[in-house]
Amino acid sequence: MAAYLIGQIKVKDEDLWQEYVTGVQESLVPFAAKIVFRGKLLEVLAGKHDKDLVVVIEFSDQSMLGRWFNSEKYQSLIPLRDKAANVVITTYQT
Repeated sequence: MAAYLIGQIKVKDEDLWQEYVTGVQESLVPFAAKIVFRGKLLEVLAGKHDKDLVVVIEFSDQSMLGRWFNSEKYQSLIPLRDKAANVVITTYQT
């Protein structure tokens, strides 16, 4: 079953964020993952939400998602991610 990573993002430093995004795109290639959606928040219709960007990335399954997340390449990007933005990452399965 397909697995989806959802990233909810509040950018702190746009230049660092773009560097991180480039690194993530490169890191996804060996895992045959695809970015399904990337967008900017327009409006909160219910509840509280402090993030302004979202990304949805599709993997073939949760195991592949986990291998990507724990990969050396992605793990090396985490310090950059944490400097660039406040990020909440969740996963879902269809």
